[in-house]
Amino acid sequence: MELDLSPLWISLKVAATATIITFFLGIGAAYWMLNYRGRGRSLLEGILIAPLILPPTVVGFLLLLLFGKNGPLGHWMESLNFTIIFTWYAAVVAAVVVAFPLMFKTALGAFEQIDSSLLQVASTLGATDRRIFWQILLPLSMPGLVAGVTLAFARALGEFGATLMLAGNIPGQTQTMPMAIYFAVDAGDMGLAWLWSLVIMGISLSALMLVNFWQQHYKRQQQQSQPGLLESNEPVNRGGKYTEPAQIRGGQCNQQTQPQWFDTPVGLLVEIEKQLENFQLNLGFTVQKAAGQPETLGILGGSGSGKSMTLRCIAGAETPTRGRIILNGRTLFDADKRINLPSPKRNVSLVFQNYALFPHMTVAQNIAFGIQTLPKATRRQRVAQQLARVQLQRMGDRYPHQLSGGQQQRVALARALATEPEVLLLDEPFSALDTYLRSQMERQLLDVLSTYRGVTLFVTHNLEEAYRICERLMVMSGGTAIAHDSKHRIFEHPKTVRVAQLTGCKNFSRAVAQSSTSVHAIDWGITLTVLEAIPDRLTDIGIRAHQICFQPPEPSQQNHETQNSNLFPCWLAATSETPHRITLFLKFNATPTDPQDYHVQAEIFKEKWHAIKDQPFPWHIWLKPERLMLMVDG
Repeated sequence: MELDLSPLWISLKVAATATIITFFLGIGAAYWMLNYRGRGRSLLEGILIAPLILPPTVVGFLLLLLFGKNGPLGHWMESLNFTIIFTWYAAVVAAVVVAFPLMFKTALGAFEQIDSSLLQVASTLGATDRRIFWQILLPLSMPGLVAGVTLAFARALGEFGATLMLAGNIPGQTQTMPMAIYFAVDAGDMGLAWLWSLVIMGISLSALMLVNFWQQHYKRQQQQSQPGLLESNEPVNRGGKYTEPAQIRGGQCNQQTQPQWFDTPVGLLVEIEKQLENFQLNLGFTVQKAAGQPETLGILGGSGSGKSMTLRCIAGAETPTRGRIILNGRTLFDADKRINLPSPKRNVSLVFQNYALFPHMTVAQNIAFGIQTLPKATRRQRVAQQLARVQLQRMGDRYPHQLSGGQQQRVALARALATEPEVLLLDEPFSALDTYLRSQMERQLLDVLSTYRGVTLFVTHNLEEAYRICERLMVMSGGTAIAHDSKHRIFEHPKTVRVAQLTGCKNFSRAVAQSSTSVHAIDWGITLTVLEAIPDRLTDIGIRAHQICFQPPEPSQQNHETQNSNLFPCWLAATSETPHRITLFLKFNATPTDPQDYHVQAEIFKEKWHAIKDQPFPWHIWLKPERLMLMVDG
């Protein structure tokens, strides 16, 4: 008797059709759920995956109620002289319903595993949601989507219960392999049942093996590296100044027209409020820019102070609750006027801590991502210019995983500047680099920013880094700006204790004024001569550790009245060593009882330490009057 192969062809036809439909439905539902922030998200997700946990007969019963003659869809289709009950279309519907949850959950998981900073940086580079989906989200989630397609196909191929109730078991029309197995067993034909079982297992396992092989090959391709791409291969700085190649220096790349905002003497105004989990961001500041001149504001503060959130609000990645953001006379956000420009229209570039380079694109493609609207020749020129600007001329065809951390940081900077943004936002761009690379990249950044004529906001918690890069600083604490001034005034004359703490001061004492030129340091038990005007609400006096002197001033450097002012005996309580410096914990006027019994910390170079460590106690330290900081509580 000739074997009837119709169950095989019907099963493949139904499974393939259902998989195609499920692919688009699952991806669409997953993308919608990814961006859904409304109420009832868990309930909606539960409804979408319900066919995965419900018994197939229950699913079939519900489909029968829906598509039957008395069902809403069945009644409507009957009016069109069309029905799907007991046709292969019904088998497709049943397969789609039971396979959909697998595709949906797999696609959603693949989407959620993608670093959200990649999507946000794409938006700040001017990409629309559609372009982000097709060029970023979909390619990066492809391994997960392929796995979802395979699982959906295998599930559709093996569907039995819902298909039997909705499509029936009509040989040559709706009889699939699972039904052929069931009725073969029912008829006692175990050989036929074994045959169809082996066919289904063979098809399903082959599909899974092919997907696993493809995923391993894909992973090897992504992780493949080239020689000479380790951090140790960063160029060693031995002096000299980098010179652009002649083809870049003399070509069209340097002859571009400056953007319209280049000569706008306005800047950035930010007045925003946003309620966060632990505190409320309540911030107001301006960055004034002279025509054609760069302006860099350093934002300094501890972790969780609102620094990064401020940048994200400016870039449009987050929406403030209230306030306004105005850039060069153009309103980016105004809660009262209901203005909230999307990120692609703000002309603001954001460089994340992890650089957020698109891993499936080359260096040149990353840099060109935000300038796709330019003519092809202009794009090539702009990319070449930016590569030369960050000294990566021969790296354009490499992928991010083939670059060192320093090279990735430069690519991220080049990509951000390629769009000629009005504001460049740098969110701790050196945090992922080692000490040597931080120094190298810092000099590179200063060189790049010297030719950038927009506003730069540089977020960091590194005090020395902020001081070297920025002329003006804003200190944040608890979501508010507690100081905004030149770096010299903020470091040398902090107005409050909190500002002094955040800028690295370690020595404080409660203080009361004794005269117009003297202050009693209560915790230190000494009276100090000061030069700074004593504030009315004086609460503390402080001095930075590196400004404490171990040698009294020479008589020629002082007048008679200040000969011995602020010179005190002290004893050593403990020491702490770093490669180049020693921190000394000192107590005034008495011998310490234990290592924690000290008044101030002094930092000195090791050469100085070796010169004084064997001298008998008491030592004498001099607290220079001009170095003492008078502060109020804050």
